[in-house]
Amino acid sequence: MDFSLTEDQQLMVQAIRELMSRENWEAYFAECDAAHTYPQRWVEALCEIGVDTILLPESAGGLDAGWGTIAAVWEELGRWGAPTYVLYQLPTLSSVLHVGTPEQQEKILSYVGTGKQIWNFAMTEPGAGSSFNDMATTYTRRDGKVYLSGHKTFITSSLGVDQLVIMARNAEDMSQYTEWFVDMSLPGITKEPLDKLGLRMDSCCEIYLDDVELREEDMFGEEGQGFARTVADFDLERFLVAACDYGWALCAFEDAARYANQRVQGGQAIGRYQLIQEKVASMWTELTNMRNMMYEVAWKADTDQLGRGDCSMLKLYCTQAASRVVDQAIQILGGIAVTGNHRVARFFRDLRVERISGGTDEMMILTAGRAALKEYR
Repeated sequence: MDFSLTEDQQLMVQAIRELMSRENWEAYFAECDAAHTYPQRWVEALCEIGVDTILLPESAGGLDAGWGTIAAVWEELGRWGAPTYVLYQLPTLSSVLHVGTPEQQEKILSYVGTGKQIWNFAMTEPGAGSSFNDMATTYTRRDGKVYLSGHKTFITSSLGVDQLVIMARNAEDMSQYTEWFVDMSLPGITKEPLDKLGLRMDSCCEIYLDDVELREEDMFGEEGQGFARTVADFDLERFLVAACDYGWALCAFEDAARYANQRVQGGQAIGRYQLIQEKVASMWTELTNMRNMMYEVAWKADTDQLGRGDCSMLKLYCTQAASRVVDQAIQILGGIAVTGNHRVARFFRDLRVERISGGTDEMMILTAGRAALKEYR
């Protein structure tokens, strides 16, 4: 496996580097985080250099560049402290090309290049999270229409997106899980924003659905195949979470390492003390492991060798290892990390949420463990 970047990837990373050095984006991120607002101006700038088209096929105006390019771009953005979690929906745009109707494809692709929040997926409910056996949202057919009723919770981006793909069960056959492409301006939809510990630049809402009227053409994919389609997208989501978290850990490490070389106590830089060196060595080891795992998983995905547990194992390790690295960075930075809205403190909050979003640590353990045992049956 050769993890060196291709010429095209190097050009994309260089474009990212130039964009991020153009202005003090960190001040903008801090402002957006404090106000709980989506950083649209920054995302627009990324879209100008094609970040939203990395996984789109060339036939749809995309770069068709693969997961390796995602890894390289997310790594560079993370190094600058960027909130790459708000970009999760961009690489999923290709999903609509696989299962969406021509109308749905046209609607989604019309947003490419705008930097606006476009869509997301709604599955979780008060009684259905890691397991969907108790999902209570249903759709009912009557008089040639489809009516959607239920309650979704913890739905990411739902305050800002124009469309949600909502999973529901057929009221006449509860074994059928089907997804629906829902215009969020329709009557019968109520949004209730939720406050969050971290990831504050992306919204999170309770969604109440009261007999929302849909058409048969609003079905997303095939009837009864909603859960199977969603599972197929879990790997990409978990890869993106891991890449995001690795990037923040890298940024935190570099901030701490520079500080350790500059901060003088007892007549010498604190980086000369062995206890600080032990922390730096531990952080660097975990960063190296995270990076190697991330690029290996990307290579497997781009060469059609991705295993069932690969992305779960990657997310599990990166969310936990990144949390440890950021915690050590705070310890090295000391007072400046816990006062004045330092970005490393933001990473600390964001990372705690990441161990839940996109699949909890516990589900990642189960998925990775079962996949590993299956190899030895």
